[in-house]
Amino acid sequence: MEDFILRALLGGIGVAIVTGPVGCFIVWRKMAYFGDSLAHTALLGVALGFAFGIDLRLGTLAACIGLALVLLLLQRQRKLPTDTLLGVLSHTALSVGIIAVSLMETLQVDLMGYLFGDILAISDTDLLWIYTGGAAALCALAWIWRDLIAITVHEELASAEGVPTFGVQLTFMLLIAFVIAIAMKLIGILLITSMLIIPPAAARRFSKTPEQMAVFAVLAGIISVAAGLWGSVEWNAPAGPCIVVAASVLFLLSHSWEMLSGRG
Repeated sequence: MEDFILRALLGGIGVAIVTGPVGCFIVWRKMAYFGDSLAHTALLGVALGFAFGIDLRLGTLAACIGLALVLLLLQRQRKLPTDTLLGVLSHTALSVGIIAVSLMETLQVDLMGYLFGDILAISDTDLLWIYTGGAAALCALAWIWRDLIAITVHEELASAEGVPTFGVQLTFMLLIAFVIAIAMKLIGILLITSMLIIPPAAARRFSKTPEQMAVFAVLAGIISVAAGLWGSVEWNAPAGPCIVVAASVLFLLSHSWEMLSGRG
């Protein structure tokens, strides 16, 4: 196996291990649009990284955290629905990011690479970011796991029982932002949300407990990465979209299996 293929596979597995459990809560809490909004904001973070000469992941993380905090403040006013606020913020951030990147005449920026990812070009440093950052993200998720499940099941009851709902929700939003920052280079800004949603959605059909769904989501993500990389090499197609298509096939198969089992 070529070194770049091995690094891509290891990087994709690392991302799948993190996005599986985090994505389960995105599916349960119906936060897909929020994840998509954060992903759109990542391009603004890339522009910030280039402008201030810092690591692009740190710029992405700063931009995503900023959007999460602004959203929380606007939600407390209760003047507009959350989906409307997300639409305004995400498209504004994406547009500003594209304009900012296009105005950087002294830099040759691979805009398509950031939008759709380039998993075949990841380095050993990227792998270090993915696995150390992923371990930190999983530790943070484990810390709020029970409280987050309680809020997901019944927020008012969880609050009455003493669960710090605002703090847990803020921590989870920041966690999503962190995962997007470390995984952006592999799958791309426009496709990273799919890895947070599709494998958990496919795993949901076969899971009886939250923990079981998280494990199955990780397995579905790993299978998607392996199949997507194989398809990319076999057909000389973009790796990021191939991974997403492979995950979508698993999702369709899971639904087909359920329908056939129901008929049986």
